[in-house]
Amino acid sequence: MASKRGKQTARDMILSMAVISAVAGVVYIFVPHDDKANPIKAVDYRVELVTARRAAPYPVAAPAGLSKDWKPTSVSYQREADNGWHLGFLDPDGKYVAVEQSTSPAKKYVSEVSQDARNTGRTQQVAGETWQRWEGPKYDALVRHDKGATTVVTGSASPERLAEMAAALRTS
Repeated sequence: MASKRGKQTARDMILSMAVISAVAGVVYIFVPHDDKANPIKAVDYRVELVTARRAAPYPVAAPAGLSKDWKPTSVSYQREADNGWHLGFLDPDGKYVAVEQSTSPAKKYVSEVSQDARNTGRTQQVAGETWQRWEGPKYDALVRHDKGATTVVTGSASPERLAEMAAALRTS
């Protein structure tokens, strides 16, 4: 009798696994899923921008007029961290672009936010403003010192996309 009960238990376990696998297969087939969907959600940075513009001792920059293909992904203002303003985006090609501003000492700050980019000694004219070109192993950057702060447009995007973001920056 004991051996028959042991066989039933093993058989029942195999049958249970088959039923569970069949149910899981049906759920997988009929529940919609998109393996190519982008899990990064867009953020609304308007409230943080207004707050930063009131609190910062420099004109806080944010883009105006970019196409809807630019997706804002992160935002922060840290008064206690040298009035650091950060606004991150994914460009239309899915590459990262960030606007960084701070009253922190420029050389250290730019290297930090640009992931160790270095000044090339070259400049670039963007929308009538002169920007320094920095290049790095991970991010490139456009850098400008103005009105008591350093503004950095940095990221993994192409130099053209960095310039597009820099040209779109407005302080009011």
